[in-house]
Amino acid sequence: MPGPDDTKLETAALFAVGANHRSAPLALRDRLFFDEAGHAELLQRLKRRGVTQAIALATCDRIEVQGAAGDPEATMRHVLEEVARGAGLEAVAIDARFYRLTGETALRHVFAVASSLDSLVIGEPQVLGQVKESHRLSQTHGLTGPELETALQAAYAVAKRVRSETRVAERPVSLAAAAAQVARDLHGDLGRATGLVIGMGDMGMLLAEHMIQAGLKHIVVAAQNPARAEAAARQLGCNHAALDRLSDLLAASDVTISAQGAGRFTLEAAHLRDALKKRRQKPILLIDAAIPADLAPDIDAVDGAFRYDLEALERLAMQGRATREAAAKDAWRIVDHEVASFLRGRAERTAVPALSDLRRNFESAREKLLAETPGIDAAEATRLLVNRLLHDPSEALRALAAEGGDRDAAEKLLRRLFRLDGEKT
Repeated sequence: MPGPDDTKLETAALFAVGANHRSAPLALRDRLFFDEAGHAELLQRLKRRGVTQAIALATCDRIEVQGAAGDPEATMRHVLEEVARGAGLEAVAIDARFYRLTGETALRHVFAVASSLDSLVIGEPQVLGQVKESHRLSQTHGLTGPELETALQAAYAVAKRVRSETRVAERPVSLAAAAAQVARDLHGDLGRATGLVIGMGDMGMLLAEHMIQAGLKHIVVAAQNPARAEAAARQLGCNHAALDRLSDLLAASDVTISAQGAGRFTLEAAHLRDALKKRRQKPILLIDAAIPADLAPDIDAVDGAFRYDLEALERLAMQGRATREAAAKDAWRIVDHEVASFLRGRAERTAVPALSDLRRNFESAREKLLAETPGIDAAEATRLLVNRLLHDPSEALRALAAEGGDRDAAEKLLRRLFRLDGEKT
């Protein structure tokens, strides 16, 4: 893996192409979702298309490929085609929903994703693990290289800084802790309670994990996409079921966490009245972990149904909007600082081979001069050497001027390189 002293010239540009919670609806992200087997298959198809450096992410928030390529635009077209192909779609059907980022913009995005600043719920802790797992899988399939490795290792360092130096990560954890406390207050010992998770949103998964830690043992995951439900159940170590059984699942659940974010209400008052009737009015705790909301406000009018959204949980956790926004700004400042630092370091590494070539060229000119003029005195030798070293740059500057190039910029660079204006660089 390349480090700060690596002098290899970097030739591949970073890219990120995908669809997230801002660019594409849940229905499309569900269609594009790939499980573990599909993940490996996608990597192999990309490899056959000539892609050499890439990781693929499939979460509730995003379907995305990050990588590096000599021709990033062509590579992103290949990615789009293969992601669409895996879902049985044509690339043109998903093209408008996919973002394409390259260079510095892609680097900032990669840092933001790893730091959980590009998540639906900023600060959720799962995404870094998802990136690292995708990274490991790509390494297994031989799809990593120096440019991508350098960027990902830098992203992990940025994520660590964001978590240790800001309060961004506190909010999701505090919300989950508040939800678990509400569940205990309503149902007592959670070891005797049952749970239902609807959808596979990252915040929903975090809430479910905290409920399990708080003692909730019997959980079922239901999602529109069976592959998503199975993946979530595997992560939580629980059962999964089809969403068309929602009525029965809701009636059997003491704690329901909804995390679909489909843009329409998953549950309304009528669903709860029916479920509570089957439960003989035993109360149900409903936690809306989705953005936009999954649970209709009219649920609040149903006796026995206790609805909490993220804002309500935040009030319980006593974390205000000002604190949250300040933490996010601090985190973005870290990301932007690290992006600038990364690019500066890469520029310095890229310049090293040119400086080595320049030194070899100067040394070759010196040796040639001494060989051609044996016995020459030092004063004459240095005069001739200076003339020879300046010959090619002088000719290049004259040619640049004749071709209409930016001679002034070239001269300014020379003055800076050789401190001709007394600059202390």
